[in-house]
Amino acid sequence: MSEEFSLQEVIDSFRLSLSDSKEIFLDQYVEGWRGLVKLLNSLGSVFGFISKDVVNKLSILVSLRGGPEGAHYLSLQSMVQYELQSGLVEGGDNPVSGTRGVSGCRTLLRLHRALRWLQLFLGGVSRDEGTPPTLCSLAYSQSLSQHHPWVIRSAAGLAFRMLPPRDPFLRMLNAGEPPQAVEVLGGAVPVLGEVYTITEELYSKHDLLNLP
Repeated sequence: MSEEFSLQEVIDSFRLSLSDSKEIFLDQYVEGWRGLVKLLNSLGSVFGFISKDVVNKLSILVSLRGGPEGAHYLSLQSMVQYELQSGLVEGGDNPVSGTRGVSGCRTLLRLHRALRWLQLFLGGVSRDEGTPPTLCSLAYSQSLSQHHPWVIRSAAGLAFRMLPPRDPFLRMLNAGEPPQAVEVLGGAVPVLGEVYTITEELYSKHDLLNLP
């Protein structure tokens, strides 16, 4: 993956994360998120409060995937099954660090909520439903805000107000001029939505959506 943000690379990574049977492979999921981190970083340091948390969560998943029990973390589905059966979801002993309270399911839930925010935000931009500051704030209120304390919500409000207008924002996606970027974005949002929906349904099935 290139050093600069590339919307097409993000789409490709998340699309590759989906198997024919709709499993979500964690290696490609993490790679897709690494691309989205580049987008967050390109929006300015004020987005660091989200970017830093995402990077931390990605490093945990990478550690679990590369650890002695890594085979169980091949996909989202295998991770959920393994951690439920092993008592890791509720803070059991972590096979990588030997500590308690580190869970792939709980870690990915934070990324899942953030993915919903970006899906809603980018979808609104692609459909030209308002300015990026307004759309980002609305998407945040519908997703991440309920899981953040007041201090973080205040920082988020400041960050969103500093977003550029639509055309400059579209150029930041490195997908061509605004008309071309909108077309690429229109292909990205459904892919993000499919990954989100599969995760949402799996977590809902196992009563994992409200993990602390």
